[in-house]
Amino acid sequence: MLTRLRVHGFKNLVNADIRFGPFTCIAGANGVGKSNLFDAITFLSALADRPLIDAALSVRDEAGRTTDVRSLFFRTGTQYTEEMAFEAEMIVPMVGLDDLGQEARASSTFLRYTVKLAHRTDDSLRSLGSLELLKEELVQVGARESDPLPFPHDRAWRKSAVKRRGSLSPFIATEGMGSQRVIKQYQEGRQGRPLTRPAVNLPRTVLSVANAAENPTTLLARNELRSWRLLQLEPSSLRRPDEFTAPTKLSADGAHLAAALYHLARTAARSAPGGIAPDEAETAVYARVANRLADLIDDVYGVSIDLDEKRELLTLLVTGNDRTAHPARALSDGTLRFLALSVLAEEPDAHGLLCLEEPENGIHPARIPAMLRLLQDLTTDVTEPVGPDNPLRQVIVNTHSPSVVKQVPEDSLVVAELGTVVRDNRAYKNCVRFRGLADTWRQKASQEPGVPLGTLLAYLSPDEPAQNGESPDGMEPRRVMDRKEIQPLLFPRSANA
Repeated sequence: MLTRLRVHGFKNLVNADIRFGPFTCIAGANGVGKSNLFDAITFLSALADRPLIDAALSVRDEAGRTTDVRSLFFRTGTQYTEEMAFEAEMIVPMVGLDDLGQEARASSTFLRYTVKLAHRTDDSLRSLGSLELLKEELVQVGARESDPLPFPHDRAWRKSAVKRRGSLSPFIATEGMGSQRVIKQYQEGRQGRPLTRPAVNLPRTVLSVANAAENPTTLLARNELRSWRLLQLEPSSLRRPDEFTAPTKLSADGAHLAAALYHLARTAARSAPGGIAPDEAETAVYARVANRLADLIDDVYGVSIDLDEKRELLTLLVTGNDRTAHPARALSDGTLRFLALSVLAEEPDAHGLLCLEEPENGIHPARIPAMLRLLQDLTTDVTEPVGPDNPLRQVIVNTHSPSVVKQVPEDSLVVAELGTVVRDNRAYKNCVRFRGLADTWRQKASQEPGVPLGTLLAYLSPDEPAQNGESPDGMEPRRVMDRKEIQPLLFPRSANA
């Protein structure tokens, strides 16, 4: 669970510092850099799993692809910064597995991971350039640090999620300068010397090679970063049926929806407790998904999976109240996206971070509250202890929709705006700034001014009422909202003035 992220020098994120709770909504106009925040999170996740150059190439640039590593660095005109830095505070699960299935138990679960990278010209990759690891550090977030978890939560949740060890020694540390710089990885529970690696030519982060035997806490930090996912649900992927051998996890684009739901239902049947028949447990999974979908559309009787034994295909079906079954290929985009989120809510072992771009796409404005409730249902319940039924899962969405901004809880909203950021006596222009509403825990934790009222009103009242029922400039065709019978409903104060 990501609780705080600081980024400097990545795209238009300069001196950015944003805190997260279980649910966060980033609102901002097109082009301000909302997606760049998701790119930073995706890049950190990739650094925990891939070589540096592969992690960089996994992040899209303005054209939708990355052909030059330098495009990830902050740019003014044709000049790029030489370095970028990330600092992520996170709560990791108590227990996890490494790639070989060995169990790891964390000695501390509240951690801060720092990584600093520089661009380097590489003759062997002339068109790409490469990255040099300047600093890598993994440490425990201390109990005496000021308000490290400012979002409201119960003591029982905190006690079950946060574990600290007595020692303040690091798990990963960087020492030395220039060509003498080394990164040390400390072995837990042992008095031997740390494993030391020269930093200059490291092809990947030290965190990305942690194992359960020697570095269990580092391994769990790695697993946490790897679990951060950006979902860009594509209707074409959601509509496709699955082969019997398809992956059983929903892909980032929504592929394998049918296989994921079928697997969840069959798993529930196999693990049904005593007193509950397997077929009842399986049916209950489909019923819960159908009930969530019914919050979005009225004509829902049931959700099921059709097994085509001859072609070995799984097809998701939604049955209407008239008992007509509709395959996924016949469903609307909004229905499919809502179905995907409903399936994610059924994953019993899911944890980590889900990022979603504009989840309101394809959803009728009247159904936005149902969509937001579902997204919040996906997150950890901070009033209950963490456990199998309450995993450490959080959701971050971005949007420019007034319909979403009006409906989200006030302490979940973060507004992104372009502005000038001053750091080290240098002014950086056209950088994205993130601010919460005044008097919410986000604004108090940041100690920055809250969102200006004028900015907020642009979302709450994006259009001014017309005079005498005419179009605003008297030239354009009259808008629906300019009708005389409509305006008193939208602007009652103006009508009574």
